[in-house]
Amino acid sequence: MSKLLYLMRHGETFFNQQKKIQGWCDSPLTDKGRNQAAIASNYFSEKNISFDSAYSSTSERACDTLELVTNIDYKRIKGLKEWNFGVFEAEHEYLNPPLPYGDFFVTHGGEGELEFRNRISKALFKIMKEEEKQTVLAVSHGAACRQFMRNWAHTSDVDQKERLGNCCILKFAFANDRFELLDIINHDFSAL
Repeated sequence: MSKLLYLMRHGETFFNQQKKIQGWCDSPLTDKGRNQAAIASNYFSEKNISFDSAYSSTSERACDTLELVTNIDYKRIKGLKEWNFGVFEAEHEYLNPPLPYGDFFVTHGGEGELEFRNRISKALFKIMKEEEKQTVLAVSHGAACRQFMRNWAHTSDVDQKERLGNCCILKFAFANDRFELLDIINHDFSAL
C-alpha cells in the first residue's frame, strides 16, 4: 500500500521579500508568509487531509511554517535544509549565475547540484521508508523541492516549469521504493 508525502515550501520570508539568496542562512517569515501558511493549512482542512507525522528542515522559516499548518509534533531533519550557497548566502539574488547552477557554488564554499539533490532525496527516502504512518507532511525549501522533483521526474508526467512559490505543495505517492508526483498545489495569494 502506498504512503502519501506532502512536500511543502515554507512561507515568504524577509529575505525572499528583499530578493536575498537564502540557503543555509535564515530569516523570519513575513506577515504575508504567515498568511500563506494559514491558506495552506485551510487547504488541508478543506480537503480533509490530516497528517500522521510531520518533518521539517532545521531552518526556522520551515519550522515556523509547519507550526502554522498543523499542531502535531514533528521532527527536525538537517537533510531537508536548503541548498548551501556558500559565500553567496544573504547576498542579492542578482549575483546568482544563470540556471542551471551545477557546481558553481562548490568553488564558493557551497554545495554542488547533484550533491544537494542526493542529500534531499536520501533524507526524504529515509523518512518515507522508515515511516509506518500513511500521510506525511515535510516542510522544506524551494530549491530542495525542485531538486527532489528532478530526482523523480522519470516517474511522473506532472511538472511545473515556473518557480515553485511559497507554500507550494507537492503531493507524492511512495510505494515500492519510488516516488511519483501526483499533484502540484499552488495557492492564490493575490489577495495578500
